[in-house]
Amino acid sequence: MTDTADLGMPAPSFTSHQLREARAEAVSLAEKNERLTRALTSARERIAELGAQLDAVTHPPVTLALLTGLRTRPDRAPDRAEESASVAAASVSASAPEALVLLGGRIMSLGLRPGLDPGALRIGQLVAVNDAMLVVDALPEPDTGEAVVLDEVLDDTRALVTTGSGATRVLRLGGALDAGALAPGTTLAADLRADVATAIIERTSVEQLVVAETPDVTWEDIGGLGPQIQAIRDALELPFTHPGLYRAYGLRAPKGLLLYGPPGCGKTLIAKAVATSLAAGGDGTGGERATGRTAAFLNIKGPELLSKFVGETERQIRAIFEQARRAAAEDRPVIIFFDEMEALFRTRGTGVSSDVETMIVPQVLAEIDGVESLRNVVIIGASNREDMIDPAILRPGRLDVKIRVSRPDAAQALDILARHLTTDIPLDPAELAAHGGDRESAAAAMRAAAVDALYARSPATAVLEVSYTSGATRTLHLGDLVSGAMLAQIVARAKTAAIKDELSGGAGGLSTARLLAAVAEEARQNEEITGATSPEGWARLIGAQSGPIRGARRLGAAISAARPHETQEGA
Repeated sequence: MTDTADLGMPAPSFTSHQLREARAEAVSLAEKNERLTRALTSARERIAELGAQLDAVTHPPVTLALLTGLRTRPDRAPDRAEESASVAAASVSASAPEALVLLGGRIMSLGLRPGLDPGALRIGQLVAVNDAMLVVDALPEPDTGEAVVLDEVLDDTRALVTTGSGATRVLRLGGALDAGALAPGTTLAADLRADVATAIIERTSVEQLVVAETPDVTWEDIGGLGPQIQAIRDALELPFTHPGLYRAYGLRAPKGLLLYGPPGCGKTLIAKAVATSLAAGGDGTGGERATGRTAAFLNIKGPELLSKFVGETERQIRAIFEQARRAAAEDRPVIIFFDEMEALFRTRGTGVSSDVETMIVPQVLAEIDGVESLRNVVIIGASNREDMIDPAILRPGRLDVKIRVSRPDAAQALDILARHLTTDIPLDPAELAAHGGDRESAAAAMRAAAVDALYARSPATAVLEVSYTSGATRTLHLGDLVSGAMLAQIVARAKTAAIKDELSGGAGGLSTARLLAAVAEEARQNEEITGATSPEGWARLIGAQSGPIRGARRLGAAISAARPHETQEGA
């Protein structure tokens, strides 16, 4: 065999060495190429970033204006200098759209940047105006401005509104507002300099305080308040159901009434029943007038209406009465119910840290006596501190009907219990058997046993010893502190005990024993018994009419009977 060296060919070891070197060089070149690619990519990104920064620095400033309308430039006769221009160019110039904007407090007509689509512009938008006074860009509608209240939508583009100062204005509706979806009373943000409403403002503060309920409480649902109910029906229902007779005698419906008395005795229930009754036509038959519409019951919590911001409470009061007038305009009876009225309309000049009532009371008086009549609107106030309400609110012509809702006596308590302990409730089989299966007789016996236990005059039911400034003393028993709310809670406790017995495998059902146990439990836990801490508080809680109270001492007999390890307390 011929040697490869003899033929002039490199040895295999030399070839392999060269191949390895070539491969190593190729790998090195590939790595260099990859590093170069990364460096170029990073340089391009840096150049783009620097270009963006340069653009931002050199970007010309723009001025923001409010778009109030679009128009086509009007035709005009060309002067002699323009006669040489082409007809086509003149036609294009004459039809070029322009934007009407509010800029610097003036309405101006500006041209649009070439390429800016006029169809994309909407009235009420913010637009950018450059140094050449051209509209170059469109921005969203502003959601701030002066708050106005919508009175009426005139057409698809205009609306009648009331400003914060009480003035009436006609504004153009912004493109973001749908005229068909706007309802009277809606709050809008507006630029009054441009006469444009731009956005809807959700004002939830009044809506949280005003609950426009549709009450379902009727007079039949209220027990033990027969005389008070009759007085209220005479005062409020007759003018609504027989307006013709009242006009013939020159009488008008009272603007409102005050329900006062101890807490838990049915003042809120009465207000709801008034709304239901007026919506039904008063006597259920319609009388001369039946509305055919549901009543609006605006339930306002006095303490929640108070605001630390100056003027905010007055604004909310105005909004409440405006809401009532809008509902009344639909021929619906409207009840404005102020619960805990003394917190809102306190006698002026009695404030400790600030006399906010000096502004709130005149505002509500202006609403009641204002030029805008409160037709179909009845104001009902509830309070257990009637002595703290400003006398101007209670004078004749305002809340001129005043009805005391007292604590129920034994006969009234039976009537109230009949609303809660009815014959359709499951009764204990042993209780039914004791009355020969007569459900009505068994329920009546249970109600009588509960009332006897509540109104018994014995040392076991003695609760308070009240001393008056005259030197007289009086012992109050549990029956002197009974309220409708307490009676409802007693029945609820007995029902809960019956349910628990049935769940544990017992017979269940209401029984006299469970009802009496509920009476004892309520006597121990009732907050009213220990709620007052001052002579004035005890006087309002008890509803005593025997003169000013000097003090009250808890006897604790009814409580210590169940908890003998506790000692009596002094008030």
